[in-house]
Amino acid sequence: MGLEGEQAPDFTLPSTAGNEVSLSDRLEDGPAIVIINRGHWCSFCAEQLQTFSEVSYDLWFNENVDVLPVVTDPLARVTEMRDRYDLEIQLQADPDGEVAEQYSGTEETSHGLTGISGVYVIDEEGTVRFEQVADHPADRTYGNWVRYFIRNDYEDPFGE
Repeated sequence: MGLEGEQAPDFTLPSTAGNEVSLSDRLEDGPAIVIINRGHWCSFCAEQLQTFSEVSYDLWFNENVDVLPVVTDPLARVTEMRDRYDLEIQLQADPDGEVAEQYSGTEETSHGLTGISGVYVIDEEGTVRFEQVADHPADRTYGNWVRYFIRNDYEDPFGE
């Protein structure tokens, strides 16, 4: 697929905060991180979300960055996931996989339709500055790396 360097697809989804969240609305205030998750049952997703939850306040406070996890489950399941893992970030429900399909794609698994795990850093102009799509369910980019990527002007903080 390859969205890096392209305009991020806009979306509006129900949030575990009780409202609807639009990517375009969030980009008015600063950059955003979109995380596509497989589902409420995915332990790798939960681990990844915990790393973003840990850095989310720092990102918001210092760089005005919103973290927008998209989970391919109904809102009730997504809310259970947020509460079970005590996440400080709100999750967006994408039960039909429409948003996931526009980003990293979807696949049929033993759990039904799931998103393919992906992380997208989107600048305030709506351009995807970083994309990582998992080749394997355990292949993940974590919150702390993304925090330093943003602080390093969208460059690999550990590159040469």
